[in-house]
Amino acid sequence: MTAQRPRLIFLLNSAQRRLQQWMGAKQAQVTTGGSASPTAAQGGALFVLARQDGATMGQLADALDLAPSAVSGLVQRLEALDWVTRQPCPQDARTQRVWLRPSGRAQLPPLREAIARVNAQLTAGFSEAELQTVARWLTHVQQLRPDPSSEAPHD
Repeated sequence: MTAQRPRLIFLLNSAQRRLQQWMGAKQAQVTTGGSASPTAAQGGALFVLARQDGATMGQLADALDLAPSAVSGLVQRLEALDWVTRQPCPQDARTQRVWLRPSGRAQLPPLREAIARVNAQLTAGFSEAELQTVARWLTHVQQLRPDPSSEAPHD
């Protein structure tokens, strides 16, 4: 009798939803002072800006693997929280650069703590070789692009 293949699409979608919920709960646990807790996307943007302060909206979109329209809304929400500021690029006024504000930078230590805890729980019980296989598979999935020949013809 052969083993049934795993339902990878279901497992991946379900795991992603659970991880987002779990990350939100963990972030809320380490947030201090009753302030708002960053969402996963907001935390990702703050981490990108910590490495590359003054990133363009396009650079943020690339780093977060998001559509430019999604980054625009994300940055608006971050601005409303006073965690970032957006300014026109001096070399090209059509380009917006995003800068981390002190209140945004203050979010980084609790986010790092939450991520360290989650990563420890996610990797518990798995060997380094198993984790490398999972990482390789997830990277493979992340890099998949639709096959233009498989799309339905347009009328």
